Amino acid sequence: MRIHLLACLTLLAPALTGAQATRLRVPTTVDTLPNGLTLIVHEDHSVPRVATNVWYRVGSGDERPGRTGFAHLFEHLMFMGSENAPYPQFDKLLEAAGAANNGSTTEDRTNYYEFGPSNSLPLMLWLEADRMGWLLPTMDSAKVDAQRDIVKNERRQSYENQPYGVAADILPPALYPKGHPYSWPVIGSMADLSAASLEDVKDFFRRNYAPNNAAIVVAGAVNTDSVRRLVRQYFSSIPRGPAISRPTPPRFTVRDTAIVAEDRVQLPQLYLAWHTVDANHKDAAPLDILSYLLSGARNSRLTNTLVYQREIASSVSAFSDAKRLDGDYSIVARARPGQGLDSLKVAIERELARLASEGPTARELEQAKNARESSFLNQLEFINSKADQLNQYAYFKGTPDYFQKELDELRAVTAADIKRVITTYLRGPRVMLSIVPTGKRELAATRVTIQ
Repeated sequence: MRIHLLACLTLLAPALTGAQATRLRVPTTVDTLPNGLTLIVHEDHSVPRVATNVWYRVGSGDERPGRTGFAHLFEHLMFMGSENAPYPQFDKLLEAAGAANNGSTTEDRTNYYEFGPSNSLPLMLWLEADRMGWLLPTMDSAKVDAQRDIVKNERRQSYENQPYGVAADILPPALYPKGHPYSWPVIGSMADLSAASLEDVKDFFRRNYAPNNAAIVVAGAVNTDSVRRLVRQYFSSIPRGPAISRPTPPRFTVRDTAIVAEDRVQLPQLYLAWHTVDANHKDAAPLDILSYLLSGARNSRLTNTLVYQREIASSVSAFSDAKRLDGDYSIVARARPGQGLDSLKVAIERELARLASEGPTARELEQAKNARESSFLNQLEFINSKADQLNQYAYFKGTPDYFQKELDELRAVTAADIKRVITTYLRGPRVMLSIVPTGKRELAATRVTIQ
């Protein structure tokens, strides 16, 4: 069911006209239990549904070389049963209550979430508490081996046997220096997955899956005091884990690099990637808007030029990935039949140079900002999306209700900002990856560049 957006938000002022806009707020209460668990509650009584969203503040960036892939492995292991809810009770009980669940892993966190009728909240919280506090006693070699094989097969399907999937293994270590938290893929390496012992896996859980390294958002048709009581009832007896230190990686400069990889593909594909900024940097918003200007619509600069006017590319995309510790920016273009990647590279460079020199038109910039704002607001129609965003803001920004501030940052982007971020980040050293059909290395892009 789609919910009208304004029913989900607390309005701070009546709707305004012109350059003024209705300011939005997603009110929350934040508590910290004695064991360190952060509880964030958002009441939204527009429909009788609830979402729980647990962020364990551990992702692939919290692993170490030689022991990669553990965070994603636990995305699977956490569904394999706990002491009071043996496998497959987690899924069966939620399905019987009309609720759904899932999880995902990034470089910075692993999230687990449920959403369904509001009367299923006690079940959701009990299940989450049981696997936080009582999963380890049920973990054995058979479970680890089974899920390890599933993850390895997922890696084969998504990376090794997926067209262009090899890029996910090549780009992180080319963009980030050895040992940097983002210098390996989220799924980890096949060798590390194979080498992981049962005790390695248990140690990773003990260090990272504790209340003081977790935050739980409860959002929807709930009563805040009732949620507090339930969370204390289910989670308070789980002991605090060890303190976690996350040192800031040292600053670095990307080496200008050209890589050619052969793959079982029909058409060559070009990747241009730059080191940029983390999610809290002032340039994160301009880089976000730039992505739309380049490839967000049919009339965007790269899409219009490469795909429709010159017809040298079948697709092109630009995206900024501003993470908690660092960030990067990528442009990916797939050539049309008969085209080499040099023609795509030169066309991309020319469009970037022109946009850096002239800036976007007022109409282009307005379209990009409006589209980005619309997408941002649309996700708030869904209680599970809103719950996840609250958790992201709490970890990345230090406050769960950062919605209006992010909108303000997007709205404040100027043409001068766009020119500046292109010049600062996308005109310097970069990683250029050409993935070409096997035996067709002559289709790769060369180092020669447009100034």
